[in-house]
Amino acid sequence: MGFCVMNSGMIRDNLLNIQSTLKEGVRLIAVSKTKPVEDLQEAYDAGQRLFGENKALEMRDKHAVLPEDIEWHFIGHLQTNKIKYIAAYVRMIHSIDSLTLLEAVEKEARKHDRVIDCLLQFHIATEETKFGLNMEEARALLESAEYAAMEHVRIVGVMGMATNTTDRELVRKEFRTLREYKEQLAEQYFKGRDDFKEISMGMSHDYDIAMEEGSTMVRVGSSIFGARNYGIPVNDEK
Repeated sequence: MGFCVMNSGMIRDNLLNIQSTLKEGVRLIAVSKTKPVEDLQEAYDAGQRLFGENKALEMRDKHAVLPEDIEWHFIGHLQTNKIKYIAAYVRMIHSIDSLTLLEAVEKEARKHDRVIDCLLQFHIATEETKFGLNMEEARALLESAEYAAMEHVRIVGVMGMATNTTDRELVRKEFRTLREYKEQLAEQYFKGRDDFKEISMGMSHDYDIAMEEGSTMVRVGSSIFGARNYGIPVNDEK
């Protein structure tokens, strides 16, 4: 794909260092977007199995050449016309932010006769540019006849991104809000459902706070693979 590769061994060392900091029960999603397959392979060889991508075609291309037991997580804003590229194998979609998107995932999952785990993405940050539901929209989705009829998607938790800021107390407040949303939904719509348990929150700069506030999955990229190269074109918008 034309990306530069980190020095041999650095990814492994970074990965093992981060894993040593995780609280019990917290899973690490290695955010590998824009990174070459060689970098993912090094992480895989160090024991990492969960990888997060935010471009469907990039995920498709990597899935085609990397080991089959990788658990692929889609973590970015997902366009409905791109779901077909990942529906056959994606383990979890973290970014469900509308009923329309969930319906499209249901349609593609049905074609492959499988159930795709999904997270409801909430807008918890102060930045308007971030995607996500509010609580009213989430309730409308969960109470809809369309959702009630779905058989090939399973909502297993929530996801959110905190404000990109050095104000750690603001970040903590936003993560706490997401945990409270999850608890409210669990009580109102998923009572008795042990599978509604995931809180996907926390990235390289704030995953320590996220874990303290109840995160079950942290999405860490730059601390493992190094900074992303935003100048590299990704052929995902054709």
